[in-house]
This record gives sequence, C-alpha cells and structure tokens, in this order.
Amino acid sequence: MSIISFFSRRGSKGDVWDPFDGLPFAASPFTGAQVDWKETPDAHIYIADFPGMKKDEVKVEVEEEKLLKISGQRTRETEEKNDKWHRIERSSDQILRTIKLPPNVNTSKVKATLQNGVLTVTVPKDQDMKAVGRIIEISG
Repeated sequence: MSIISFFSRRGSKGDVWDPFDGLPFAASPFTGAQVDWKETPDAHIYIADFPGMKKDEVKVEVEEEKLLKISGQRTRETEEKNDKWHRIERSSDQILRTIKLPPNVNTSKVKATLQNGVLTVTVPKDQDMKAVGRIIEISG
C-alpha cells in the first residue's frame, strides 16, 4: 500500500464510531480545543483544557440533541492609563470545539465542571435507548 493511499483513506476505522470524524476543526481566529473522550458504563465524559479561563468565560451547549459545543474566550486585562507595556504575548484566546454526540445519550442531564482550567463534561447514557431496527415496507 502506498503512503498516499494510506493517508487519503477516510472512514477506515472499521466499526469504531468517532464523534470527531467529519467535523472541521475550528478555523482562525478560534483555536480548536483538544478533547479527551472516555466512555464509562453510565456516561460519555469529555475533558478539555481551558487554561487560565474562569467559569463565566466558558460555555457548554447541546445543539439539536446531537452536538456538544464547548467554547471559551479569555478576556484581556484592562490597561491602566499610566501602564507601560513592553510586550503582550497572551492574547484574548477564543476556543471552540463541536463534537457529535453518540446516539445513546440523555442530553437533558448533561453536567459540566471547570477546575484548574480543565473542563469536564459528563453526558449520561440513556439506559432505555436501545439500538432499534425495523423493516421498511416497500410500496409500489
């Protein structure tokens, strides 16, 4: 197999469902948050770094019961009139990440915590939701 065909294959993960597949990383001026995802018997847990951000600067949303959107914006320090800045390297960062949620989640009970710049979002599984298949009748 050539290296070109190896890297150009999409969807070659077999039966592994990837919530990050197919969603573009956030483009400038946003930084895409790097997210760890683990699954427990009771929930899906997403962990992301939001360094130096406070709780009121981070936002967690569920859109259309299918997408988890985490974002944050660090506010720039106010400049005093008499201050003389020599260098400003820490910008007012904007972080954005959108993740497809698995089909077996209960989005009405999502919980989020922010401790020491680490955001943890717990999305409980819906124990009543089972994989459902059905036969579709063909008309005509």
